[in-house]
Amino acid sequence: MKNLFSVAGKVAIVTGGSRGIGAMMARGFVENGARVYITARKAEECEATAKALSELGECVALPGDMSTLQGIHDFVSAFTALEPKLNILVNNAGATWGAELDTFPESGWDKVMNLNLKSPFFLIQQLLTPLRKAASAEDPARIINISSVNGITNPGAENYSYSASKAGLIHLTRHLSSRLAADQINVNSIAPGFFPTKMMAHADSDELSGIIPKGRAGQPEDAAGAALFLASRASAWITGVTLPVDGGLVAAT
Repeated sequence: MKNLFSVAGKVAIVTGGSRGIGAMMARGFVENGARVYITARKAEECEATAKALSELGECVALPGDMSTLQGIHDFVSAFTALEPKLNILVNNAGATWGAELDTFPESGWDKVMNLNLKSPFFLIQQLLTPLRKAASAEDPARIINISSVNGITNPGAENYSYSASKAGLIHLTRHLSSRLAADQINVNSIAPGFFPTKMMAHADSDELSGIIPKGRAGQPEDAAGAALFLASRASAWITGVTLPVDGGLVAAT
């Protein structure tokens, strides 16, 4: 049981890996011996993060637009030209939108639903071959979908497409976990609470920390630790679950 939490030698993809929670998880994988491919729409930002993480281990930038099927196809083609197998896929790329109910726009609905729910499904679909090649009964391949506590509880905010998309991703996780179990591919979800990221820059960190039972925001080690657990041998018999990483917020609501 000595190496239960090891990801050394594994190949991972983290979408939206250039900043925020994605970069936190990517760093956790890199520092623990995985070869990590990060993707993001902004090539310069993606390459800068990969360069910084490469000082700690192996990290490769493959910029791409996960919001379109063509972008997904181009990314998968670039990845499979480099790697025949994929041990870990983290679907983290996402977007949010806030507007009053009476005026919430179709564009805000479609943008968020497409990136947060549609894109993970089709990226998984197109990466099934390298995931299956990496999978074994002893150590399954892993898909980790990054949802949100907003997909579990009422967020109390006017981010309707975001909460709906994250709830949908949680259910998609359960559905795919059942379908892919026989292929030795585990599918789980992480539902982060409040982390100080660009997406949450509009929020009052002091106010949010005040309603979190643990009394603080999430730290990089919290995000990375959850991802490492779900990617390692320690979770080989766990599939179809959603793990809140939220300092007890969901439990208190």
